[in-house]
Amino acid sequence: MRNLLLLLTLSLLTSKAFAQPPTEDAPGNAPFVMGAVHKIASRQLSETRTVNIYLPDGYKASDTVYYPVIYLLDGSANEDFLHIAGLVQFFNMMQLMPPAIVVGIANIDRKRDFTFPTTVEKDKTAFPTTGGSEKFIAFIEQELQPFIERNYRTGSSKTLIGQSLGGLLATEVLYKKPALFNNYIIVSPSLWWDAESLLKQKPEFAKAAQNTNIYLVVGKEGEVMERDAKKLSEIIKENKGFKTTFHYMADEDHATILHHAVYDAFKDLY
Repeated sequence: MRNLLLLLTLSLLTSKAFAQPPTEDAPGNAPFVMGAVHKIASRQLSETRTVNIYLPDGYKASDTVYYPVIYLLDGSANEDFLHIAGLVQFFNMMQLMPPAIVVGIANIDRKRDFTFPTTVEKDKTAFPTTGGSEKFIAFIEQELQPFIERNYRTGSSKTLIGQSLGGLLATEVLYKKPALFNNYIIVSPSLWWDAESLLKQKPEFAKAAQNTNIYLVVGKEGEVMERDAKKLSEIIKENKGFKTTFHYMADEDHATILHHAVYDAFKDLY
């Protein structure tokens, strides 16, 4: 079933993300457009950022319908935007979840944006640009979310999806700014960063939005990542106000887990 779903998703989205001009051998072809691409001049990051937007079928700016928004880290067109937007389209087509807007945040330097400063010298040497997550979270809160809410018909439901270092960033948001989202899909979070210091911090869960849902998943990815994900699930479950799901996917590894994890998360959430 999962392999069939993946094939359906890819077939639905081939050449769909961005408009392509007609070719000489096929005059009159119309572009196949699934949304929009925006450039946001960020003061927080001192650079221009690209966001890719998937709009559900039938979306009209003049309509009175308000849509949930799914924010996707690693949301470049050549990263996870296409197949995650495809899952949203598929679930909506099958009437398994409501129509939703997907906001894919394209990367410039994910090691910089998704990590907080580390005290581990070998990590500083290996990844010299790291440590910019505070500014990136400020970009999401103060610039990106307001931009989306000004330009699109958005409801109150906001979901964040992040894997690996993106999962670390999603966990940091959950710990420090939990009210920014009311659904978190955290996949294979790199909680080993800075000698697992995030797990030792006191989370600001009391500031979370009501009815916060957290879907946390890890695959067969080594003792450290599996242990840290389980520890995170235990910390989160201490807050009784969250609906928390922790799933160990023994058949998946770091390279294969994201698509299947988000598929299962959508089933769990909706």
